[in-house]
Amino acid sequence: MSKPKLTWTSDSLTGVREILREDIRVAYQPIVDVGTGVTFAHEVLVRCRRESLASPLALFARAVAERATGRLGRLIRDVAFGEQPGLPLFVNLHPDELSSRWLIQPDDPIGFHDSGVYLEITEAAAFSHFDLCSSVLKELCARTGAHLVVDDFGAGYSNISRILDLEPAVVKLDLALIRDIHLKPRQRAVVSHMVALCRDLGCQIVAEGIESVDELLAVRDLGVQLAQGFLLARPANPPPAVSWPTEMGRVVRVAPVERAALSRESTSRRAPTLPAGMPKLSLPGTPRVTLEEVVRISHSEELRPKLRPGLEPRPAPASRKSAAPTLRPKPKSASRTPDARETVGPKRKATLKSVRRSSRS
Repeated sequence: MSKPKLTWTSDSLTGVREILREDIRVAYQPIVDVGTGVTFAHEVLVRCRRESLASPLALFARAVAERATGRLGRLIRDVAFGEQPGLPLFVNLHPDELSSRWLIQPDDPIGFHDSGVYLEITEAAAFSHFDLCSSVLKELCARTGAHLVVDDFGAGYSNISRILDLEPAVVKLDLALIRDIHLKPRQRAVVSHMVALCRDLGCQIVAEGIESVDELLAVRDLGVQLAQGFLLARPANPPPAVSWPTEMGRVVRVAPVERAALSRESTSRRAPTLPAGMPKLSLPGTPRVTLEEVVRISHSEELRPKLRPGLEPRPAPASRKSAAPTLRPKPKSASRTPDARETVGPKRKATLKSVRRSSRS
């Protein structure tokens, strides 16, 4: 019995070291703010034009076998950052890249991107390569301004505190925690505790794999800030628009003047009255404005009335705070000698006159 002949094509023998930049293409999947529906950033997902390496898993498996993960990662970053220079991007890093020279080269596009850069590594890699993550990634983030992201958080590694010691800026919850979360109370309890822990440590949280409105509502109610999944947008190039569910509602962004007008129409509080004597302003072509703040003006020293010498203001009584101050004479100086006519009464004056007349006679 003859053995079947195996036919090999040149494409099937292509190695990662033979791949050119033109062979690499990427897709972008939005990461969305669940509170507003606004796109926060995009994750970069690699694709290869070579048929034998079209699958990302096969592509990276070949790169690991050839010890070419550093070169492959650099090609992906060159393509992604070159196509979208002003877009915040999440870029996946293979753990083998941490020990290669490609990631720390000074001309790497990580340090020259015009917008936010998020370096994403799985929880398993963060656990197994903790020392490299703590040294290489933290130094790289400090030097370039990039942010560290831990992916697949909660996938089964019990030493969560060790992973959080890396101080990631963003944490992505594992897909298994999100699937049908609205139907599993225990799963919601686990996610709720993780959200509280990450919030206390200053990490933003992404829920991956959102495929239904119920899942999206559930993670939003648990305090998750960001979401990613086929429900919102599928990976595409150019970056796709977000399909925001109508059940989530929308946040209306208006200009400051329009926002003030809407608040006056929607509120039921009584408008304050104008001070007496102040005319109401009404300009043609402009909306009516209600005065909501009264400025109290105090008289300065120059505006106070000049008082006559010897007079000073008397403080107002406690029961009449609004009464105008009254004036009283200023007390005489103690050094002045009082006159006899100022100190004696009427009867004493008559006695003095009779004494003077008898002395003259």
